Amino acid sequence: MAVETKPRTARRTLMIIGAAVLVLLVALFFWRRRGSAEPHFDTASVQRGRLIARVTATGTLSALVTVQVGSQVSGRIAQLNVDFNSPVKKGDLIAKIDPQLFDATVEQAKANYLEAKGNLSKSKAQAADAERQLVRSKTLLQRQLISQADYDTTETNKLAADAQVEVSVGAVAQAKAALHQAEVNLAYTSIISPIDGTVISRNVDVGQTVAASLQAPTLFTIAENLKKMQVDTNVAEADVGRLEPGMIATFTVDAYPSERFQGRIRQIRNAPQTVQNVVTYDAVIDVDNSALKLKPGMTTNVTVVVAEKDDVLKVSNSALRFKPGPELLQMQMRSAGVQAGKDGAPAGQRVAGRAPGEARRFGAGRPVDGSAELGTPPPANEKTVWVLRGNRPVPVPIKTGISDGTLSEVVAGALNEGDQVITAMAGGGGDQPRGPGGPRGGPRLF
Repeated sequence: MAVETKPRTARRTLMIIGAAVLVLLVALFFWRRRGSAEPHFDTASVQRGRLIARVTATGTLSALVTVQVGSQVSGRIAQLNVDFNSPVKKGDLIAKIDPQLFDATVEQAKANYLEAKGNLSKSKAQAADAERQLVRSKTLLQRQLISQADYDTTETNKLAADAQVEVSVGAVAQAKAALHQAEVNLAYTSIISPIDGTVISRNVDVGQTVAASLQAPTLFTIAENLKKMQVDTNVAEADVGRLEPGMIATFTVDAYPSERFQGRIRQIRNAPQTVQNVVTYDAVIDVDNSALKLKPGMTTNVTVVVAEKDDVLKVSNSALRFKPGPELLQMQMRSAGVQAGKDGAPAGQRVAGRAPGEARRFGAGRPVDGSAELGTPPPANEKTVWVLRGNRPVPVPIKTGISDGTLSEVVAGALNEGDQVITAMAGGGGDQPRGPGGPRGGPRLF
């Protein structure tokens, strides 16, 4: 009997040890799970200082007036008097098309004109002879020396002679018009500068044949005055309402990365430009280029200061984008002594975590997390930030002002300099992504 008792006792000991290990593992599991449930907050400090709101855009430099000089007639380039960067005056001969064919056309038109004038003289002489025949026939008819039929024939010949004179007059006018057209075409063989300026582009060489049958080919591009230029910027539709004519704009170009140039907005054009479903508007900026450093076609990075304030309270835009999860709402309501439902909302109401006196601050009936499930949507400048006070998160409604894209001005609300506002939360079963986009969504600009 003693021999059988020993194996049974050993098995019982092993079972007790296994059960103890299992209990320890379960306890460790729940302890770690409870530890991971404690939320961790990323915070940013509320600061006071200078805040500058800017609008940025890209653009392209160009001359105020740029003229493309073309050719009205086809032919071979016989002469070029200007090249790239050549200064020109209005009326200067800058190119010449071979005029031989056009000279021949003018001579032919002159011959046709002379022929038409001769035919007109002949028709007038015939009309005068028909007039005399009609007078003679009328006298003979009164004396009854010719028949009425002969008189009628003479009268018809007179009318035909007068009509021929009119036809000859028309032929003279046609010949004169053809001569004028030939002379105009001959004049078009001389390419004249229409403005004072600088040649910035030349597209032909001597001996090249240009064809103007379908459209006038561009031979030169002339900029009127490179000392006065403009920047055509592509301003996003979200920013165009913040710009006004007369605002000062600064910009840089890649050619001079360490130098900032200055201009003034002349106009904001109403014509939209849509590229890949992105709508932009052209804000035209006048630029002084007396030093001739800037050149047409340069890409610019433009900055316009639309608002500027000193000594303002500034809060991080990440805190404005922060949206609390159900766990944070429950935590805040427990600290406020409010009974929460299953979804984290207070029993009997949707406005979470507000004391009775705060129920109608900055819009009653809206959730404390900034959403608008009840009532009308809040104004865009009314936000709710979460502040750590006594290591407990507390919602604070605020009103915002200008923003530089990273920080926003606080114009109203119970925020003080040095307060720690929550920008992200991790742990507690409600992890939220940390980064500029905040929870539920990608980056958002303010």
